Amino acid sequence: MRRILLLLTFVFALAGFGRELAGCPLCNPAGLTLTEQLAQADVSVLVQWVESQSPNTEQGFAGATTYEVVEAINDGARLYKPGARIVISRERVGKPGDLFVLLGAGETDVVWDTPLAVTETSYQYIKQAPSKESPAGERLKYYVRFLEYPDQMVSDDAYSEFASAPYKDIVPIRDSLSRDDLRKWVSDPDTSKMRLGLYGLLLGLCGNADDAQLLREIIEQPAANLRLGIDGIMGGYVLLTGTDGLEVIDEKLRDPDQLLSEAYSAMQVLRFLWTYAPERVPAERLRASMRTLLERSDLADLAITDLTRWEDWSVIDRLIAMYDQPEFASAHVRKSIIRFCLVAERVKPGTPGGQPPETATTAKAFLAHVAETDPKSLEHAKRLFFVN
Repeated sequence: MRRILLLLTFVFALAGFGRELAGCPLCNPAGLTLTEQLAQADVSVLVQWVESQSPNTEQGFAGATTYEVVEAINDGARLYKPGARIVISRERVGKPGDLFVLLGAGETDVVWDTPLAVTETSYQYIKQAPSKESPAGERLKYYVRFLEYPDQMVSDDAYSEFASAPYKDIVPIRDSLSRDDLRKWVSDPDTSKMRLGLYGLLLGLCGNADDAQLLREIIEQPAANLRLGIDGIMGGYVLLTGTDGLEVIDEKLRDPDQLLSEAYSAMQVLRFLWTYAPERVPAERLRASMRTLLERSDLADLAITDLTRWEDWSVIDRLIAMYDQPEFASAHVRKSIIRFCLVAERVKPGTPGGQPPETATTAKAFLAHVAETDPKSLEHAKRLFFVN
């Protein structure tokens, strides 16, 4: 199961490859937005389909499609006036009047990308959208109106705008969010599961106690399979309830029979709170929740990595004891424990000229022991691992 979870994580990471790393932290990644695609193109025009010719392999003909320019969106060389014809050397089946946006590289000898089918509605949405250089709040206030728009292209793009937006840019528009819409969307079984994380998070920003209860009911539903977006639902719930609500998340972490995907989603919420909303839950309370995952051999290595980053040296004796326990004897866990100690041994004294903390001395002694008894693991743990 862990392999499946990590594979899904890898696939989602690839889906967002090349995007701003500070995008919505509990949203499933999406492709390039239409605004980004337009910004990257040297030429962009609205065209209508005129005719197409089928390929002829015997004659070495790849096919062709003729389009007529309706309006130039971006045409620095002013080559594409209304009525001009553009012929692309590949067949695109259509009917007269079908609308497309053509994006091209190069201002004169243009190489056209695959035509993007649009409707009059979606084209007006594209045309009226704020530019990429517009303030983030202005952009998101525009797109929030289209999150569940009937035109699929429009709603998908609006979601992509939020999925790629940094959390710090989403928070200020909370007053522009509709509680009623978000409640409906997180409850509707027809809502795309890919969007639930965003909607749960947004409800956490603008909701009230009734909304917190709704999110809790969703969290506590039995999970038989991977639930996309449950991390955003959990995150929204804790945004509304703070430390008190974290107990519901801890139940996911404590239950040894809980699906790996549920426990991993709960871990993601702890990371989100630590990085993006530290005011909602005290740091030591988050550390306590993360320590719960040390009981799970399938997630212990990830929890140790976070506890290292969070400087929770209180668990050093526990980790050293885990090192030789059969259930934690995987290479991943052992490397994480070694790396924890590599950082812990470098913790400075509390006062200038003072003695190093006891945890630093303990870490140093443990590393010396590993150097004698398990040098291969020590070598592997140090590889590509840098300590400041």
